[in-house]
Amino acid sequence: MLPATRSAAAMKIRLEDEEPVEIGLIALIDCIFFLLMFFMVATSFKQQDAQKRAKELHVTLPTAAVSFDAAQAGTVPLVITIDARGSFAVDGQGVSIQALRERLHREAQTQPGRTVRIDGDRSTPYQYIVHVIDLCEFEGLRQVSLRARP
Repeated sequence: MLPATRSAAAMKIRLEDEEPVEIGLIALIDCIFFLLMFFMVATSFKQQDAQKRAKELHVTLPTAAVSFDAAQAGTVPLVITIDARGSFAVDGQGVSIQALRERLHREAQTQPGRTVRIDGDRSTPYQYIVHVIDLCEFEGLRQVSLRARP
């Protein structure tokens, strides 16, 4: 028994020299294994979602059986042609995207209500068509029609 003069807080616990300090490797390995499994499962769900979205975005655009011809309505449209590689032509003459923007700006200044017709191949990426529509909208040309080649 301890004498009454000594308190329990003043006691020191001494380790013997023969006892080595141990790091709990088993608990550490369990944690690392758990993290590894978590990231493997989370990554597989992410890949499945990306594959599912890729399947949903595949769209085959239909062809039109009847089209409206602006020339019959009495106006001659500005014809912008886009091929599958993203090359642009205005009224049959090849232009760069910067020249196309300048041409649209001139047309908007001289004839603000002019109709613009966009002719695109069946295999033309939709981003090129949307880009031309955005340019027309930016310049104030709001009468835009689309035509697909069969």
